Amino acid sequence: MISQTPSGSNPRWVNAVLEHPATWFLARLALVCAYLIGGLTKLFDFPSAITEQAHFGLHPPGLWAVVTIVVEIGGSALILWGRLVWLAGGALAVLTLVASLVAENFWTMQGHARFVAFNGFLEHIGLMGGFALAAILVQQRQHLQEPDPS
Repeated sequence: MISQTPSGSNPRWVNAVLEHPATWFLARLALVCAYLIGGLTKLFDFPSAITEQAHFGLHPPGLWAVVTIVVEIGGSALILWGRLVWLAGGALAVLTLVASLVAENFWTMQGHARFVAFNGFLEHIGLMGGFALAAILVQQRQHLQEPDPS
C-alpha cells in the first residue's frame, strides 16, 4: 500500500517531489526552455531572425525580431529568477498568441495540415495557461512568505 499524507490527497513521495526546492526551478525551466533557446538562437543569428519575421509577414521584420528576442530572453530570465513573473508571463503569452495567430492559421487550411496547425495552436494556448499558473504560484508563494502584520 502506498503511504498517504494525513489528508489522503497525495502519496508522500509525490509531496516530496513537489516540495523539493529543485522542482520549482525545473518546472519554470521546462516552461520557458523553448523561448530561452529560441531567443538565444535568434540573437546569435539575427539575419535568420529577421528572415523568419518577414516569412510570417511581420513588418518591419527587424523590429519584430528585436521585440521577439527581448521578450523571449528577458521574459524567460524573469520567470527563472522568480521576479515580475506576472509581467514576464504576460509578455510571453502575448508573444505566443501573436505567433500562434500568424504561424498556426489553421482556419485557412484543410485536411491534415489543418489538424496539425490546430493542434499546434492549442498547445500554444496551453503554454499561455502555464504562464498564468506560474504567476499565480509566485503570488501565492509570496503571500506565504510575508510576515503576519498583527
